[in-house]
Amino acid sequence: MTPALIQALARQCGFELAGTVPALPLEESGYYRQWIAAGYAADMGYLTDHRADVRRDPRKLLPSAKSIICVGKLYNGPEPYSTRLDGNELAWISRYAWGEDYHDVMRLGLERLVEKLGEHAGPFDWKICVDTAPLLERAYARRAGLGWIGKNTCLINQEMGSWFFLGELLVSLEIAPASPPPDRCGTCTRCIDACPTTAIIPTSLEEGPGWAIDSRLCIAYFTIELRGTIPESVRQQIGNHVFGCDICQDVCPWNRSAPVTSEPAFAPEHFAPDLEKLAQVSEGEFREIFRSSPVKRARYSGFLRNVAVAMGNQRAERFRDPLEKMAQSPESVVAEHALWALAQLESK
Repeated sequence: MTPALIQALARQCGFELAGTVPALPLEESGYYRQWIAAGYAADMGYLTDHRADVRRDPRKLLPSAKSIICVGKLYNGPEPYSTRLDGNELAWISRYAWGEDYHDVMRLGLERLVEKLGEHAGPFDWKICVDTAPLLERAYARRAGLGWIGKNTCLINQEMGSWFFLGELLVSLEIAPASPPPDRCGTCTRCIDACPTTAIIPTSLEEGPGWAIDSRLCIAYFTIELRGTIPESVRQQIGNHVFGCDICQDVCPWNRSAPVTSEPAFAPEHFAPDLEKLAQVSEGEFREIFRSSPVKRARYSGFLRNVAVAMGNQRAERFRDPLEKMAQSPESVVAEHALWALAQLESK
């Protein structure tokens, strides 16, 4: 089975990028352990618990694995980037969360790929991985030729940019591997310079990645993963972000001409919603609105916390009434951030 056939079958299953790499441990697992040891994973226990050791060898996920088929699915849309959004009454939801949950879409595509591979190779062992599996997916995707790892730690493809979901199919098939492309970030530091919280930091490693994300400073971490209070020292830098952050990708030169996805599941349902309307959403409405969206990961109280911070950063008088109502919330985390936001209105 050739790499060209793998790429052709993957395209038939809706993936713009595909490549193959042996299912063997990578030296990147050592860099990952150093990243954890430095505390850059913050409170994300799923990155540091027993699953961290599983990430060292993909055969712990599928003992018979011989190859990993890495795929990339474009999710970019024609809408403006966050750095060009007009309207201080609008909230920013990360581009990847505008449509349906990508986990479901990617898994369906990989299931189709399994069927097509079976038509050519006969029965084989396989395991699908989409984001949640303990696998160093960007490292394997780079080795499989899908792109290089940028200074913002995103996988960047020279022709298509970085707006990709990644998925993997571990298989018991021997498939000729691809080669990683060269790093083409050069001396560019636009992502580093643009990060409001300086979350992209130098690693000082003599060998290995030169840059890493310190989650303890990352807007995406604060608005998605963090449970509890957002440090006051970074609240103003969060701006109007209520779920995730795209700034380091928005300013990347390789995304200037990034193509737009043709996947209907990624059509935007949640592009730049009105902050005041979000503040009035009940818990039941939140679950209904975002039932098929990654946004539900923030949880209702965390989402309202983020909305309160975004309102405070806009310092618009029209947000006073909804903030005063949020300040009466039985959820202490919502009330505390709403009170902070009201204080921002007073200091405008």
